[in-house]
Amino acid sequence: MSLTDAERKARRKARRRLARARAEGMLSGVVSMLRPGDVAVDCGANVGEVAAQLAATGARVHAFEPDPLAFAALSDRLGKADNVTLHYAAVGPEAGQGALHRATDFADDPTARTTRSTLVPGGAGMDSADTLPVQVVDLPDFLRTCLKSHDDIAFLKLDIEGAELALLDRLDRDGLLHRIRLTVAETHEGKFPALRASYKALRDRIAATYPKTRVNLEWT
Repeated sequence: MSLTDAERKARRKARRRLARARAEGMLSGVVSMLRPGDVAVDCGANVGEVAAQLAATGARVHAFEPDPLAFAALSDRLGKADNVTLHYAAVGPEAGQGALHRATDFADDPTARTTRSTLVPGGAGMDSADTLPVQVVDLPDFLRTCLKSHDDIAFLKLDIEGAELALLDRLDRDGLLHRIRLTVAETHEGKFPALRASYKALRDRIAATYPKTRVNLEWT
């Protein structure tokens, strides 16, 4: 028997709630294992919900956020923390300039909609005409710089609205995922239907190479 629209919507909400609960549990585990002197990198920090918890452990936190509205809130929240470095930039597999796309309904609730801002064009519900120029930092190169003074990176979070696809591929091919104790990422197949085959190939490769305790793509 086929489901009604209401039933499908309810199932999607239930799956999102379950995924969110799992992510919250994962974050609790991460926070419990971080120690002063560890390095944690939060890409797509938004207003700092995760970065604040990471910083409370005493770890050295690098928080990247390219949306100016979100970065202003992030700065208000964590700008005075001695162990937090804020980066007003996006991250990618190479350095340069990017165009930040915002949601078509951004004006309805600007602060909430900053979570959907993306460097990747063609996303569902995104406005290709409403873009902002942003700096893009070469994340693999940034991590290698951190690794010059640390044995490993304790934690890397990628919640970067589609840009994780190319970046995870580069981090894997460069062998950097082996230098990070735990990498978590939210993938965005639903936002970019044309990239679903590429996401599946990446997921299959990651699953065959790393345990979920090392690279987990179920963050949300």
